[in-house]
Amino acid sequence: MDKAKTRVGVLLGGLSGERPISLKSGAGVAGALRERGWNVVEIDVGRDLAQKLAADPIDVAWIALHGKYGEDGCVQGLLEILGIPYTGSGVRASSVCMDKIATKRALRGIPGVVLAADATVRRGEAWPVNVPLPVVVKPPTSGSTLGISKVNVMADVPAALEAGFALDPELLIEEFVEGEEITVAVIDGHALPVVRILPKSGFFDFAAKYTKGETVYECPANLPIDVTTAAQRAAEASYAALGCRGLSRVDFIVRKRDGVPVFLEVNTIPGMTATSLSPMAAGAIGVTYPELCERVLLGASTNV
Repeated sequence: MDKAKTRVGVLLGGLSGERPISLKSGAGVAGALRERGWNVVEIDVGRDLAQKLAADPIDVAWIALHGKYGEDGCVQGLLEILGIPYTGSGVRASSVCMDKIATKRALRGIPGVVLAADATVRRGEAWPVNVPLPVVVKPPTSGSTLGISKVNVMADVPAALEAGFALDPELLIEEFVEGEEITVAVIDGHALPVVRILPKSGFFDFAAKYTKGETVYECPANLPIDVTTAAQRAAEASYAALGCRGLSRVDFIVRKRDGVPVFLEVNTIPGMTATSLSPMAAGAIGVTYPELCERVLLGASTNV
């Protein structure tokens, strides 16, 4: 792509509860690409996106959207129809990875990918009787830990269901895995160094993620080499099995009792501010934030 002649549209904002994070990601990406010499326009995504793109065309889209209507295949499908190349995973992979239940079902039996035991419950159904506590209740299509609750005793169930059903009509009930959270960014099928996540509260919730000073990040992770290698291989296997493209990030819990990385989820459009975890991992091998943003851009395509 010719930098001067290629009009890059950074899609940011969007309609989900993760809009504030997307605005930060998009602004960071746009600034980084301009630093690399690209002709960039920032596009705040609403329901009028198709009209905006028709009135003011772009040559390629750098998708910096998080959550519903941005990370779930909807925008990707629109860009496919319009014939605009875009960054990241295609429609199918985006849709599957956005849904934690669908993701886990797709990864069953994949060598090296260890999954926590789980059950599901729909609105109006009874709590599954065969689920031992403690568990974590998750809305399957929400990001940034929104609506997630830990259930230690049955008295916690009503509040957990209320919080989850406010976001999704079906919830994932997953065994609680004690251990430390790590994350592995994967770009073009290759894993970057592991990031270890150490929240001061002990739980990596929304506040721990986005409140300055509430979490310590360690990259490369100070963990045994067999643990980090297993996590990287599992991240690459998940990425490949789900058909991801470009930059994704795979989250795990390193199980305390045996050091096994247990799969949590895949983020097909991870946070992309200069201090986000994927740029942090890239920086550990000497790839700068602007270089990472440009590499993602150069992988843009359609019909995936």
